[in-house]
Amino acid sequence: MAQSVLLGTAGTRQSLFWLTGETLQESLAINSDYRRSLLEGLELFQGVSPNDVHGLLQQCDRRDLAKGELLLSPGAKNEHVFVVLSGSLNVHVGSPDTPILATMEMGACVGEMSIIEDRDPSAYVIGAEDTHMLVIHQTVLWDMVDASHEFAKNLLVVLSERVRSHNRVIADSYGEIRKFERHATTDALTGLANRHAMQETFPVEIAACVGMEQPVALMMIDVDNFKKFNDMFGHIAGDRALSAVSKVLRAQFRPDDLLVRYGGDEFSVLLPGVDTEQAMVIGERVRKAVCGSTGDSTDSLIQIPIEISMGVADLQPNGTLDSLIRAADAALYRAKHAGRNIVSR
Repeated sequence: MAQSVLLGTAGTRQSLFWLTGETLQESLAINSDYRRSLLEGLELFQGVSPNDVHGLLQQCDRRDLAKGELLLSPGAKNEHVFVVLSGSLNVHVGSPDTPILATMEMGACVGEMSIIEDRDPSAYVIGAEDTHMLVIHQTVLWDMVDASHEFAKNLLVVLSERVRSHNRVIADSYGEIRKFERHATTDALTGLANRHAMQETFPVEIAACVGMEQPVALMMIDVDNFKKFNDMFGHIAGDRALSAVSKVLRAQFRPDDLLVRYGGDEFSVLLPGVDTEQAMVIGERVRKAVCGSTGDSTDSLIQIPIEISMGVADLQPNGTLDSLIRAADAALYRAKHAGRNIVSR
């Protein structure tokens, strides 16, 4: 029984043709005008004279692909270009189960990149629905390039679009990676860098200070009695208080100071070029700004009274970030045991 394939102009279905016959060759042999109509909607054959490629088209086959059937896959050598006559194909990268990267509609082609690059396909191509395709072997493809200037130009256009598409995917992927990196190194509540970022940036700044023979101090900051605050006002109010504290802290330190949310109700600040004595002065100014005891309290964004304790230490000879954290943590512990709401060294 004769097979039927619905054809149309690429991007529209204004012109419809029925490709009938036991073979593709029989259908294409009808007449020149009919062949031109059949080829008109195929991106590789736009503007191509049927007479230039008629004999080569006789060497092509037709393939019917069922919905969900695999056409191309990485690791499986490909020697053909497949032109979609009807139906559509889905493209997946990584595995057939990944989200659809692209859908190739009627008139589009697949497989040309693996032939040009002489490599296995880089993606999985699967029937999105029952699909009928013109199959061009690679030797016939190169003969068509030699036979028709328009065909060669169309192939270059297709390849250019593939490269642009790959670049868009790379750009989008890079954007996603950068977004994940920002999420991995940024505290969602306060917008400050987090402890993960601290492990990456603090050692670099410490090494720079050591190399320039400059002092460097670390300040550990803890919100006093924060658990009681949460119990009294609730976790939402607690989150708002931490966010407000972070804004005050951000305003009090220099742009070159590295401020992070260390975890929970703790913050940490690395102060390049600052020794312990200077850090104590800075810490007292910051403490007053946070608790609102700055005259008219215009520096403070916090309406409910908040107090902080601070521990300060500077880098000792042959010291490391870990030793600096331990020293500042010990100073913070002393501040809390001395009655809280003070700066200790």
